[in-house]
Amino acid sequence: MDDGALVLIEIGALLLGISLLGRLAGRLGISSIPLILLAGLAFGEGGLLPFSSGEEFIEIGAEIGVILLLLMLGLEYTADELFGNLHRSRRAGALDAVLGAIPGALAALILGWGPVAALAMAGITWISSSGVIARMLHDLGRLANRETPVVLSILVIEDLAMAFYLPILMAVLIGLDAGAALVTVVVSLAAVMLILYVALRHGQVVSRLVWSRNAEVLLLSVLGLTLVVAGLAAQANVSAAVGAFLVGIAISGPVAAHAHRLLAPLRDLFASVFFLFFGLSTDPAHIVRFLLPAAALAIVTMATKVLTGYLAARAAGIAEAGRWRAGFALTPRGEFSIVIAGLAVGAGVDRSLAVFATAYVLITMIAGPLLARLPDTRWFEAWAGQVQAGRRRRGVSAA
Repeated sequence: MDDGALVLIEIGALLLGISLLGRLAGRLGISSIPLILLAGLAFGEGGLLPFSSGEEFIEIGAEIGVILLLLMLGLEYTADELFGNLHRSRRAGALDAVLGAIPGALAALILGWGPVAALAMAGITWISSSGVIARMLHDLGRLANRETPVVLSILVIEDLAMAFYLPILMAVLIGLDAGAALVTVVVSLAAVMLILYVALRHGQVVSRLVWSRNAEVLLLSVLGLTLVVAGLAAQANVSAAVGAFLVGIAISGPVAAHAHRLLAPLRDLFASVFFLFFGLSTDPAHIVRFLLPAAALAIVTMATKVLTGYLAARAAGIAEAGRWRAGFALTPRGEFSIVIAGLAVGAGVDRSLAVFATAYVLITMIAGPLLARLPDTRWFEAWAGQVQAGRRRRGVSAA
């Protein structure tokens, strides 16, 4: 069969398969993320029927998917809201770094991979997946919830912290001296500050730049600007997702509303491609031997994320159920963790780290969306209501 025809057939079959999984997830009342991931495992490397064509399309589509997910999240909020939430969540961000990084570093040392691998594993277990969480919040209809800005603030703090972490990690991996490492960190920070400055101070200019009454022109303007900023951010060792998120923050008012409506179908398409790509690129046979230790680490670090989200939401004055929703929402790891593992192995760290990280990320990506639904169950809502009512009674008694 002609190669071009085979690519079209395989990509079409995958998209049709995703649509069927979406319908099944809707009937089951769950997020489609776990089902898409499992389908990717079945048809990827070492799967039942390996996907052999169209890899480049799926890979690029996956990158665009993460960028669109974060862009759409940014369109939901204004620059003032972002700045206020970041200020209020700074303590939660520090707690998140400590509770998220330490278990990963200890795991690497226990497995005998050494201090350099421990630094990499610290990042793998620390950084939540912005892409997975953005899709999850959308699927569960929580974008307007009171706890969602708290979750987003922690995610933005994590992604901004990558401007420090990634240059330091790379310097350690390739053995740079202190001076060269400092230069890379300064360049990354300068890029972050520039993007933040434009988003916070010149959002109206950005909105006017992309605005058009013509839907096609508006769509192309917003998408083109987002991809350019995301690419420049990535080139400066800053998260491409942060760049896309801040573009969304900079676009406000009616422009943001129109752009959101136009981009929603593209987001849904490429976000599904992102989750499919992760499964397709994972060989199930390679992760079996690390499944138990990865599951143990996943349980520990998902618990620390729940604690982080709970405490951050409590500090923001959110009720009991919202605190748990915030905590469970932060549990999935994803694209950043895999990137960090790839950098470490590429620089000579034990290759087992990449396999372990894949198993770990896969567990959290499947378990996270399922756990996130717990606060919406009747028994959990009833229990949270009782806890909240008891807290009010104690407050009245104390007064």
